[in-house]
Amino acid sequence: MKPDISIIIPLLNKGPHIQRALQSVMDQTIQNFEIIVVDGGSTDYGPDVVEMFDDSRIRFVQQEGTGVSAARNQGVSISQSDFIAFLDADDEWMPRHLETIQRLRNMFPQAGAYTTAYKIQEVSGKFRGAKYRAIPPAPWEGLIPNYFKSGTLGEYPVWTSAVCMPKKIFLEVGGFPENSWYGEDADLFGKIALKYPIAFSWYIGAIYHLEATNRACERQLPLDPEPFVKTALQLVEIDAIPKDLLNDVKEYVAKKEISRASRNLDAGQIEKAIQILKVHKSSCCRCKRLLLLAIGIMPYPAFQMALKLKKMFNRCIRIAISQ
Repeated sequence: MKPDISIIIPLLNKGPHIQRALQSVMDQTIQNFEIIVVDGGSTDYGPDVVEMFDDSRIRFVQQEGTGVSAARNQGVSISQSDFIAFLDADDEWMPRHLETIQRLRNMFPQAGAYTTAYKIQEVSGKFRGAKYRAIPPAPWEGLIPNYFKSGTLGEYPVWTSAVCMPKKIFLEVGGFPENSWYGEDADLFGKIALKYPIAFSWYIGAIYHLEATNRACERQLPLDPEPFVKTALQLVEIDAIPKDLLNDVKEYVAKKEISRASRNLDAGQIEKAIQILKVHKSSCCRCKRLLLLAIGIMPYPAFQMALKLKKMFNRCIRIAISQ
């Protein structure tokens, strides 16, 4: 029987977590699915855990390219269903995640992607809900009024381990970009949101485990623009963004670039940070931009002190959010 949904799980040295991820799929109220685990050359016991499940719906394949984007794209290319879901090997679903997605799909067949809400387990072990903005309050379900405005004002409304989409739309926008190790998911979602509405449910269908080991976000600081920033700026240049979305897309890009400037400051790339901040102005992130500019033009001893205070402040904010 052709599966209703194909679930793509990239795997690389996630032995401590892959059993939890797979079991969360097995516990779904909808069972007509296939799971494609794409292994990027694990050197731990993760592949053995996958084999222990001994379920014909699980396909274990070796990755042909490099990086998580290549793994996901490869999984989609061999999938049997016309509907795709993604789950990272260190995250998990709640039992009615796919059921909720299927309901959204029936209600909003015109959508380009479907997502449930998610909660986050911080490094401290505490749980919190994602901080959404510009979305009607729970228990609302529907088409997100403005994806880019929501992503600018709060945490991103779409996250990889909570989203599903028609395979044809994934292929239409080019899948995940394989030339970047961060921001590849935001590029995919942004390109979809430029062309299609995105359906959302407040049902918490997934858990994002920040406390998991060997996460990509633990790598070096990203000092270059995210893929979607490049995508959006190119589209702005040729006047290819719908007029009703243009200002919100620019604010969304500015938020990402101001965050990049902050990371450049952390890395001591002061001139690069100031250049970014001068180019990307924002009404939504105005205070943060001006503060970073002020830090960047300080004499070096004062800059060092301000940088320490900034890191302490950010740490306090993360702790407060996790409470």
